[in-house]
Amino acid sequence: MAVLEITHPHEGITQITLNRPDKLNAMTAELVQGLHDALAAIAVDPTCRVVVLTGAGRGFCAGLDLTGYGQAPHTEHLGPTPAGFAVQKHIASLIPHLRSLPQPVIAAVNGPAAGGGFALVLGSDVRLGARSAKFNAAFIRIGLSACDIGTSWVLPRLIGASRAQELMLTGRVFDAEEAGRIGLVVEVVDDGALLELAYLKAKQIMLNSPFGVALTKEGMWSALEIPGMQAAIDLENRQQIMASATSDHREAMRAFMEKRPPNYVWG
Repeated sequence: MAVLEITHPHEGITQITLNRPDKLNAMTAELVQGLHDALAAIAVDPTCRVVVLTGAGRGFCAGLDLTGYGQAPHTEHLGPTPAGFAVQKHIASLIPHLRSLPQPVIAAVNGPAAGGGFALVLGSDVRLGARSAKFNAAFIRIGLSACDIGTSWVLPRLIGASRAQELMLTGRVFDAEEAGRIGLVVEVVDDGALLELAYLKAKQIMLNSPFGVALTKEGMWSALEIPGMQAAIDLENRQQIMASATSDHREAMRAFMEKRPPNYVWG
């Protein structure tokens, strides 16, 4: 059985389903490399406008498979410490990979998202939760640091430093209702409605031009990484002039005036 399922539930939407349901979709080297490969292919796929990331069965992703992760690619010659470091980098590089993707990623969180699974949620662009969703920064519970796979950087920026510190220092499990209340997920719905909500959000995104969406995603992440407002404005100014030179911008303006849907071509 493939550890990932890649499907296309609607035009423009690519769905990545983590597919180890008997292990709550826990991460192995095979699954992580599959994610890297899938993201690399999606990044250059002009038919894909939005990615939906979810899990098979009753969980999103339980984090690292503690019964055996395997080896990172091309590390057979390494000793234990370098090999362990390569595994850490293999997993952690998923977050900048998600961030660099031109298409937005919608995390549709069904059931537990712990440790590395929690990090995948944080590294997505839009987060939706089923009522069964549960979250925690798990590694502190097994004698390691909760500062893992980008969590120490992303979580405080999403929900504020005070809440992030409490969640990371305790490692406690919190539910979908709390995740919605603190702004980690933007909507919480019944489990059976989760994917339809994700597709609806994707279709709302696809009403906008692909280049404009890609610039917006890039600009928002970049704005989180820079210290001052003026630097963000300088980046925004350049993005606007770039976008204004595209045929998709002109098509959007015509479609608005003619009261019809636009026909975008990445132009």
